[in-house]
Parts: sequence; structure tokens; C-alpha cells
Amino acid sequence: MTALERTNIESPIGSITLVLDGGTIVICEFSDREARVSRQLAKCYPGRPVTDIGAPAVIKAAFDAYFTGVRDALDTLPSAPKGTPFQERVWATLKRIPAGTAWSYADLAAAVGSHPRAVGGANGANPCALLHPCHRVIGADGSLTGYAGGIERKAWLLAHEEYQVKA
Repeated sequence: MTALERTNIESPIGSITLVLDGGTIVICEFSDREARVSRQLAKCYPGRPVTDIGAPAVIKAAFDAYFTGVRDALDTLPSAPKGTPFQERVWATLKRIPAGTAWSYADLAAAVGSHPRAVGGANGANPCALLHPCHRVIGADGSLTGYAGGIERKAWLLAHEEYQVKA
């Protein structure tokens, strides 16, 4: 059984924990949300050993570029979060939301042929935040609703991507 690899990336909004499986990012969570990382590891990778590593240069460079203003710098990083088939369909659809824009939960639901509450649940379970940008999903009225990393981070990320958040 091959080990998963774990690393941390520093960012202006806190440390980010990444878990890789063969070079593919399977978890991308803010480090202060360790319980979410532990739950995802136990659920999707039971018994798999986890080895701490330094951040691979290409991944570190992509995150550094993103946080210094290259809005699409994370788009090419390989990622494959594990969930139910429905969750994985929602998470794949999140990657279609360009930086600097936002979709409502209803928009996302229409794109996957489901109900806004169902996609909201899938969004909340997303283990690959930033790479599958659930922060780009907002309320129908433009309000910032739900984000596992915290509403303050969601607001920061949207502003960083030059999305005009309604006051």
C-alpha cells in the first residue's frame, strides 16, 4: 500500500494542508480545519499511511502565483477529490466557474441537473477547496453563504480574484 503524501503551503489567509496520492492532490484544506482532513482520510483512505513531505516545487509555484495575483494559476494542478458520484460531479463542475466570477447555488444546480440544497451539501463536503473553487458559489441574492474555510476567507478569496462582492 503506497503512502499518501502530506504537505503545507503558507498563504496570506493561513496555512493550507495538501494531501497527494501519486502526485495528484486529493485534499486541499485550510490547516486550521484539521478535523476535516482527518475525516476525509479516514473515510476515503482507511489504513493508508501518510508521509510528510516538502511541497513539490510545481505545486508551491502554482500557489505562490495564485496568491500574488495569477488568478488561474491553480487551474492546471492535478486534483481528484473522492466522494460520491454526485459529489464528484458537482466538484468537477465547480472547476468551470472562472476566477473573478461567481455562480449562485441555483446556477450550479442547473449545471448538474439537481436541486440547490443538494449541490449546497456537496459543496460543503468539498475536500479540495481552492482547486475545486466552492468559494465562487454564492447566494441567489449575492450574499456570501457557507464556506468551510470561513466566510472571511471566502470574502478574501473573491476579492483577491477581483469579484465585486455586494455589500
